Amino acid sequence: MIQCKDCDLCEAGSDGKRTFKCDPFSNIKEPECIAKWQLIRLDMLLASYQAMLRWYGKLAPIQDKLFRYMEREIEDIDESERWKIDEEEENDEQMGV
Repeated sequence: MIQCKDCDLCEAGSDGKRTFKCDPFSNIKEPECIAKWQLIRLDMLLASYQAMLRWYGKLAPIQDKLFRYMEREIEDIDESERWKIDEEEENDEQMGV
């Protein structure tokens, strides 16, 4: 099995970061390359997911404050309109409904 560092489709930068030019749909050298490519993609997907979770973690306190504010506003609206409901109930009782 060819190691990625020995393959002509892999380039190593001066900082040690590798760039893979292989594409599983066109230019794979060996069957094991597909498994390696899948691992690389899974690693990238995991890194993206972890970044998203960190972002959601930063947003969580703001979201909690927003929900509490909205709950207070809805309760205030309900409280301010309670007199309408009470009058409707009194009218219904007076009409015998």
